[in-house]
Amino acid sequence: MDTDILAAEILTRREGGAGVISLNRPKAIHALTLGMCESMSLSLAGWAADSEVKAVIIEHSEGRGFCSGGDINLLRRSALEDQGAEGRRFFLAEYQLNHQLFTYPKPVVAFMDGVTMGGGVGISQPAQFRVATEHTRFAMPETGIGLFPDVGGGWYLSRLEGRLGQFLALTGARLDGSECLWAGLATHYLPSEALAEAKRRIAAGHEIGGVLGALSVKPPEPKIAAHEAQIRKHFAGDTLEQVLSSLEADDSEWAVRELATLRTKSPQACKVALRQLATSSRLVSFEQNMAMEYRIASRVLVLPDFAEGVRAVIVDKDQAPQWNPPTPEGVTDAMLDAIFAPLAPEEEWKPR
Repeated sequence: MDTDILAAEILTRREGGAGVISLNRPKAIHALTLGMCESMSLSLAGWAADSEVKAVIIEHSEGRGFCSGGDINLLRRSALEDQGAEGRRFFLAEYQLNHQLFTYPKPVVAFMDGVTMGGGVGISQPAQFRVATEHTRFAMPETGIGLFPDVGGGWYLSRLEGRLGQFLALTGARLDGSECLWAGLATHYLPSEALAEAKRRIAAGHEIGGVLGALSVKPPEPKIAAHEAQIRKHFAGDTLEQVLSSLEADDSEWAVRELATLRTKSPQACKVALRQLATSSRLVSFEQNMAMEYRIASRVLVLPDFAEGVRAVIVDKDQAPQWNPPTPEGVTDAMLDAIFAPLAPEEEWKPR
C-alpha cells in the first residue's frame, strides 16, 4: 500500500474529542479506492479503543461532493482483465467498512454536503447523525451502469416508506437535501455555512443532537413529496414487468418521464435490485445483508452489463449501452438464482 498516496486521499486528525475523517480526492469527487476504505477502517478501529475520542466526523476536504461512489474504473479493469479478483478485494474491504460503521460503538456524524452517491451512501447511511445541506445530491444510480444499489443499499432502501426505495433503486433518481430529510435518509438539515460551527461544537464535546438541532433550519418543501402517491402505486409491483406496465398505463408527464428513464437502465440490474430489496426486507441483521450483497457483487461484476454500462456512461460517454439481455423478459429467474446463490464457504463475505 502506498502510504503517501493514502495520506493524500484520506486525511485523518483529532480535534478535541472528535476523530475526523476527511475524504480528499476532489478531482474524483472523493470516490473511494481500496486504500481509502482500508485507511478509514484502521482509523475507526483505533478511535474505537481510544477513550479520548467521543465521536467520529466524516466529511470531505474540498470540492463539490461528499463522495461520488466507488472506484468504478478499477472495477471495470478488474472485470475485463482479472476475472474480477481485484474488484472483489475492493468490495470486501468496502463492505467491511460499511458494516464497521453500522456497528460502531461511538456516535458517527456524516456531513452529506454535495454529491452523495453509491459508496458515499455506504459511509453516510450507517451514521447515527446524517446531515444534509442545500448542496446535497443523494442517489443510488447503479442500475444505469449494470450494477445494483450495494454498500448496504438493500437494507436502507427496502426500509423506506411507500416503495420509495424501489423507486430510487430502479431509476437512480437524485434527491436534494430537503428530500433526504423528508425521506428519513438525513437526520438534520443545516445550511452549508453552519457546518464548520457544527463540527467545532461537536469536537468541543457538546451533545451532538443538541448541536445539530440548534443549527438546523427549515428546508424547502421536498419536491418528491408531490409524487408520493404515484411512487407508491407504480412501484408497488414485485417484478420489473409490473412496474413498467403500471407506468405505461399512466399518461401523466411524471409517469412518462420515469418510464423513459427506466428504459435506459440495465434490465438485469433492475431485476437484481428488486430481488435484493425484497430479500433484504426479510433479513434480521445488517451482516446478513452485506453477505448477500457481496455474493451479488461478485457475480454481477463479471457479467457483460457492468463493463458495458461503465463504457457507455463513463468511458465513451455515448449513453448507448447494449444491455445483455436487452429486455426484462430475457432476464430469467434462473439467471437471478445464480446471481444470488451462496458462494463457496471460503469465498463468503465476513465482517472484520
